[in-house]
Amino acid sequence: MARCRSYLRGLAICVTVLLMVSGVVMIGVGFSSTDGNIPVAQLSSSGDGLLVLQVFGPITVGLSVLGICAASLDLKPLLLVFSALIFVEFVALMVFASPLVQVQAQMDSAVDKVFLNVTPLHRTEDYIQNELKKLQASDSCCGLRSFEDWENRLPVSCLCTPPPPTSNLQLGSQPNNSSSEGPCVMVHGDHYPLTPQVTDKIWVHSEPCGPILKRYLSFPIKLRIGIISTFATIMMAAIALCLALGLEEYWKTPPVETTVDDYNRVKYQPKPTLT
Repeated sequence: MARCRSYLRGLAICVTVLLMVSGVVMIGVGFSSTDGNIPVAQLSSSGDGLLVLQVFGPITVGLSVLGICAASLDLKPLLLVFSALIFVEFVALMVFASPLVQVQAQMDSAVDKVFLNVTPLHRTEDYIQNELKKLQASDSCCGLRSFEDWENRLPVSCLCTPPPPTSNLQLGSQPNNSSSEGPCVMVHGDHYPLTPQVTDKIWVHSEPCGPILKRYLSFPIKLRIGIISTFATIMMAAIALCLALGLEEYWKTPPVETTVDDYNRVKYQPKPTLT
């Protein structure tokens, strides 16, 4: 029993230290994350997630120091106080972090509304155009929903290297100016004049940038949900271990000794302790 208690105490200290490390991670992510580098990032409403990390991170570090001291010194009343405070923090965390799940579910519809408001793209703000052009050049995409979002002002970042000649023949035989296969789509130059050398047709990226931009926007929220979920799991483990240590006298089996009387009857009685 003594060895089991020693293992339990060591495990409680390790989990509490891990809880403190999680609090430090929450502080780092909460104060270092910025959403201003993406034009429509304000729609993600992930500021609440940052606030949760910024507030609960320092609280967790402070309570973890209390828990480490209580577990190391084997102070049962302090262990019970630590468990109660961590449980209160756990409940508050679940209350304040639950809107993040709703934000993630509403992200696609909110971003779609923004995509509709900023089109045609050549009339929107310059900084949005510049950021989108960078995204088009790096991820080989064009427009938010399609290349038609630029109307007749397709930027150079939308240009795509044409497929092999065999593919050109196959694509040219189709009635429309786009193809469901391949990374490029053919556009007639008289409808989309780009440069003086374009007189007949041009090739642009067929994949829209909207889904890629949605993934970029949802990643910070998914990261914060993952951190909070991991943190909540560690909190529950710390509560269980510290409660087990604090309530040891209620679940620990007292030592007993057996005696046999003259009638061969076995008697069990608590073993006397040295005080």
